[in-house]
Amino acid sequence: MNSPLLRKAAQYILKDTGEANESPKLIVVIRILLLSMLFYIVVNSIIYISILNNIGIVIFLISLLIFLLLFGMTYRYKTTTVVYTLNLCMAAWIIVNIFYFGWDTGVQHFIIVLLVLSFFSSYSQYGAKTFYAMVLCVFRIALFHLCRSKEPLISLPDTMINVLQIINTIMIFSCLSTIAYVFSKDSQTLESKLVEYNNILEDQANTDALTGLYNRRKAMQCLESLLTPSNKSFTSICICDIDFFKKVNDNYGHDVGDMVLQNIADVMVTTLDKNFIVSRWGGEEFLLIFPSCNGDDACPHLEQLKSNIKALQFNANGKPFSITMTFGLAEYDFRSDIDTVIKEADEKLYMGKENGRDQIVY
Repeated sequence: MNSPLLRKAAQYILKDTGEANESPKLIVVIRILLLSMLFYIVVNSIIYISILNNIGIVIFLISLLIFLLLFGMTYRYKTTTVVYTLNLCMAAWIIVNIFYFGWDTGVQHFIIVLLVLSFFSSYSQYGAKTFYAMVLCVFRIALFHLCRSKEPLISLPDTMINVLQIINTIMIFSCLSTIAYVFSKDSQTLESKLVEYNNILEDQANTDALTGLYNRRKAMQCLESLLTPSNKSFTSICICDIDFFKKVNDNYGHDVGDMVLQNIADVMVTTLDKNFIVSRWGGEEFLLIFPSCNGDDACPHLEQLKSNIKALQFNANGKPFSITMTFGLAEYDFRSDIDTVIKEADEKLYMGKENGRDQIVY
């Protein structure tokens, strides 16, 4: 919007009422609707001039004045007052148009605009909204029975009626689209942000903050989904532990210990297949899940992982050091529960610790 005139017009339309506890969005929608109605009335006036219908011109000039006054009210009165006045004026305008020009022109469909607007005119008041919807429904039915078969005071040619039907349809769809767009845009944006925020919360709930791996909670969820009676494929799990990790923290500090954990996590992710699940089980322990792998298939992956971790070189204040890990591997037997399989892997881990560490026990 580069034109200063357009920017000024937009600022004028978007100007707040200045009243406390009122929706600025609603008043902007009403102004847009009123401007649309003014444009619509001007177009219709041109049509009636083309057929030299003086009564039609007078009616539309009066309508033009009324909607101009309503537009001015949006800057001086409370939004609720404007809404009530707009509804009354629109209802009267619809009745007059049907009375003079007939049911077939289609102006009765503007009742739908009032209905949709009423549901966005306040944040609650659901009982009042429902009641008003019923009133509009009764109003629409009454107009149908009173005016559908009644001859209008001004008979219009079929061509003119068809043109008015098209114009009214375009106008009604434009009004409804404006209301729906303005009021749904923020809610859709908010809903999108809520979905994104929920995804972030879910990731945080399932992720270890230090290493970025799955945490114990997420690992258990993965095991619950894999170790079921209906799953007939092999699954192996491994619990592994950093050897003498306490010495790392004691000798070099917890910051270095955290760095070691992070590096090991990175090596696990890059070494193991993407179909395998890597999680931090707690402290210096990690739990690895090998779907569709028996113990014999999982062992070569663990051998490579053990070798890559052993090859890592760390440096703390000029003091180089390396670490090793011990692995306990268990295979799901299709009968035991999750706790039993985890306990088996844990017992094998401690067997490896007792027998010299830096090994895989299966």
